[in-house]
Amino acid sequence: MLAVTILGNNSAIPAYGRHPTSQIVTISDDLIMFDCGEGSQIQIMNFKIKRSRINHIFISHLHGDHYFGLIGLLSSFALLGRIQPLSVYGPAPLKEIIELQFKISNTSLPFQLTFHSIEKAGLLLDAKNYTVECFPTQHRIECWGFLVREKKQPRKINMEKVSAYNIDASLFPSLQKGEDFVSANGEIVKNELLTDANTKPKSYAFCADTIYDEGLVPVIKEVDMIYHETTYPASLAEKATERHHSTSKQAASIASLANNKRLLIGHFSAKFEDIGQFEREAKEVFPHTEIALEGTTYLV
Repeated sequence: MLAVTILGNNSAIPAYGRHPTSQIVTISDDLIMFDCGEGSQIQIMNFKIKRSRINHIFISHLHGDHYFGLIGLLSSFALLGRIQPLSVYGPAPLKEIIELQFKISNTSLPFQLTFHSIEKAGLLLDAKNYTVECFPTQHRIECWGFLVREKKQPRKINMEKVSAYNIDASLFPSLQKGEDFVSANGEIVKNELLTDANTKPKSYAFCADTIYDEGLVPVIKEVDMIYHETTYPASLAEKATERHHSTSKQAASIASLANNKRLLIGHFSAKFEDIGQFEREAKEVFPHTEIALEGTTYLV
């Protein structure tokens, strides 16, 4: 399963009950976190997310609304007696920030905290059932997006067919890899007659903060679901560009060009109480658009 739970969908200032950016991605038995804005750990409690299952935290960039909740979350992990290792991925200066906070507060963590500095696009995490890659986005400071991909699952054995050919179970692993079966007398039985294709791997891209950038299109091409910021409505396109953010229609254009199946929009400006207009505008360009609502889990 690949799913995304929204903890925060607002931009820099919390407003109208909305919180700064943070998401939990559920994949296989793991929980991974994208950004950790102010109040994220409260949202984790509100939505009954198991803290102990969060083993990887990815921070896109060092604007406060994307990481000010991190120190509080790490401190809570320590107070609650966490012992399993935790990995944090982010721009290099984040390591110094974390170390300084804990040095000043004389805090000693009871678990191993490993910091992974993001320095170039590519693979960050190669887990058993999935991978996480990073890619640069165009913002006012160094900023990274993240791409989660399920790994391709082995083909499914068709027990009726393998029994008909009297194939020993010891050969199942090779069949699951797609290999044909060769009998003792040299007869070749094509793999597709003995196995069925497994579910197609799913993918999700977190595009972080960015101006309208068609350079993202080849990176997120054909990804099943993407999250793209929409800080401003279409009428404020010039302001969005000045501040290195995107509008509702710009986000929808990226999803359309990349041939994505679904688009989640968020990072709404605190100037707007009614965020329905963002969804309406985006749907004019890309109909499969949804607002990233806090507390909602979206299955990919």
